[in-house]
Amino acid sequence: MSGFFVSGLLFSFLGAILPVWGFHRESEFSPISYYFLALGAGVLVAVRLGRVLLNRLSLQTILILSCLVASAGFGVLAWFTPVNELGGRLGGLGAIGLAVGLLNTALLHAITPVYRQDPAATMNVSGLFFGSGCLASALLVASTVTVYLPGSVLGWLAVIPLFFAGYYAKARFPKTPVVANLRVQERRSLGEAVSDFQSPSAVMFALLLFFQFGNEWTLAGWLPVLMIQRLGISPVAALMLLAEYWLFLLVGRGIAQALLPRYSHPRLLMGSVVAALFGCLVLATTVTVFGAVMAVFFVGSGFAMIYPLLAEKIGNRFPYYHPGFFNGIFSLAFTGGLISPALVGPLTDWLGIRAAMVLPFAGTLMVFFLLVLIWIETKLARPARS
Repeated sequence: MSGFFVSGLLFSFLGAILPVWGFHRESEFSPISYYFLALGAGVLVAVRLGRVLLNRLSLQTILILSCLVASAGFGVLAWFTPVNELGGRLGGLGAIGLAVGLLNTALLHAITPVYRQDPAATMNVSGLFFGSGCLASALLVASTVTVYLPGSVLGWLAVIPLFFAGYYAKARFPKTPVVANLRVQERRSLGEAVSDFQSPSAVMFALLLFFQFGNEWTLAGWLPVLMIQRLGISPVAALMLLAEYWLFLLVGRGIAQALLPRYSHPRLLMGSVVAALFGCLVLATTVTVFGAVMAVFFVGSGFAMIYPLLAEKIGNRFPYYHPGFFNGIFSLAFTGGLISPALVGPLTDWLGIRAAMVLPFAGTLMVFFLLVLIWIETKLARPARS
């Protein structure tokens, strides 16, 4: 589970580092889009590379390799960007994306046995550790931004995956390849993937993942810059709001773990979407710090339960779905979600910084409508199945 902590730290740091790089003082935000695209490109390369490595390497080897690549990526960002700022940053972010992609793929394959038994609880517990890494990233940057230069802050971040690489080197892991416990039916051929597009429910679930994944990471990537530009607060205060977002996501997943056995999952899912929608609306319109704090509370608490519950519903409807394997149409959902934060840059240049909340609000609204459509489709299909 410590691997999910490292993954959260790596995947969330870009949103925290943007104020350190001075983007809160900029009026043009298109360059930020390149950074998110570089991070996403690294993740997608890792997906392709992972198909080879997961059949040949053990979990221990992939964990060590991922941490070393991540540390090298932070090193590039810390030491080489003054010479060639854009090229160095894109290269470092691509390496970090590659590291987090390999790490996530290996970890999600490794938890396959428990995922088959209880998908929602498994994703919730994993999310707790992942969220802890995201929270640690925001707090670390917030506590060092006024003390160290940007290169030194990134240097501290480079030490963390290096430490875990040493930890994994001494730990005991199974020596077999990671995919040894992956069922044959969880691998999808190209023809089977294309057939997914003929299923309306598969398309709707894929769109749900697309919008929800994009909602969470768009807000995580742009919240500090948005708050500094809109409310005029300091970078440290904005980073603390980002930490609050991750904290409520973290606490929400813990509460969800206790609520899942006691309450209806569809009701929990719909209630979470409504809370997130209300928070996005407040965040897009507030002009006070108190309003921003309350908005982040509703958004973080709402987002906390949505993905684990979606993963459970998809797993029940589509048995071949596997969280660590890009299966058919669902791979498109995750791929699209990776580029959502990159779309905000051109949008804010066109409509202003307030537009940074347009995508999360519209995306959450789409999640709500899609859930209603899926509920209607399920009700209509039930008599035919019986």
